Amino acid sequence: MAEVVVGVIGGSGLYDIDGIQNLEEIHMDTPFGAPSDAFITGTLEGVRCVFVPRHGRGHRFLPTEVPYRANIWGLKKLGARHVISVSAVGSLREDIEPGHLVCPDQLLDRTRLRANTFFGEGLVAHVQFGNPMEEHLRKVLVESARAATDKTVHSGGTYVCIEGPTFSTRAESEQFRSWGCSVVGMTNLPEARLAREAELAYATLALSTDYDCWHQGHDEVSVESVLAVIKANVAAARAVVRETCLRLGALGQVEWPAHKALAGGIMTAPHLIPKATREKLDLLVGRYLEAL
Repeated sequence: MAEVVVGVIGGSGLYDIDGIQNLEEIHMDTPFGAPSDAFITGTLEGVRCVFVPRHGRGHRFLPTEVPYRANIWGLKKLGARHVISVSAVGSLREDIEPGHLVCPDQLLDRTRLRANTFFGEGLVAHVQFGNPMEEHLRKVLVESARAATDKTVHSGGTYVCIEGPTFSTRAESEQFRSWGCSVVGMTNLPEARLAREAELAYATLALSTDYDCWHQGHDEVSVESVLAVIKANVAAARAVVRETCLRLGALGQVEWPAHKALAGGIMTAPHLIPKATREKLDLLVGRYLEAL
C-alpha cells in the first residue's frame, strides 16, 4: 500500500509535536521559485508529514509575498496528497469567539495581487472549485479537532480572504458580515486554488484570534492580541494535526474528488503545448498528457 503523506502549512513551530520522529530538513528549488523555507519532514502516528512555514521562519513574508505556488508544488513533489492549512483568522460572528476553532467549507476571494494558477504559458486547464475544501478531509479535521481538544469547533462557514497586510476597515468588516461570511483571513487564497490544481485534498483549521473591528464590545484587532491567542493555542493546533494524521493513516490511501481534479480539465491540444511548459508542469499534468 502506498504511503500516506500529509502536508501541513502554518507556523514554524507546528512540527514540534510529541511523538514525531525522523525529522529531516529538505531544501529545494521549484519551477516557481523558492518556497517559503525548508520543508520539514517527519513521521507522526505512522504517517509521513511535510511541514512548511507559510511566512518563513521568523515571519519574513507578507501574505501577498508568500510563494504559494512554490509551497504547493514542493508539497506535491514530496508526495503529499492531503494538505492541512493552519491559519489565524478574525471572527465575523458573535458565536465564533477568540480561541474557537473553525473548519470552513467555503472561500470568498478579495485578493488582487497574487499569482493564482499554475497554468498559462501555452497550457490551459480548468478545475472545479465550487466546494473549495475537500469535504472528506474537512470532516476528518472537524472530528479530529473535537476529539483532540476541549475547544469549541465550528464546522462550516465562509472564509473571506483579503489582500492585507492591513486589517479590515469597519466598513469592510460590516460588508463581509452582511455577505454571511464567518471569518476573515489573508492566506487561504490562492493557496486552496493551487492545491486543487495540484490535485491535493485541502482543508483549513482556522483559529479565531479576535473579532476583527466590527464588534463594539471588543477592542479592534491588533498584532499583540493575535499573537497572544495563537501562542495560547499552539498546543491545540499540534494536537489536531496529530489526531488528523492518526485518522488519515487508518483510512489508508484514499481517492477523493480533489485527487482527480484535473481529469478532463486540460483544454490545450497536447501537440500545441510548448516543451518548456510541459516540462515545468509535468509533476501536475504528466499522467494526463501521457494518456492523450
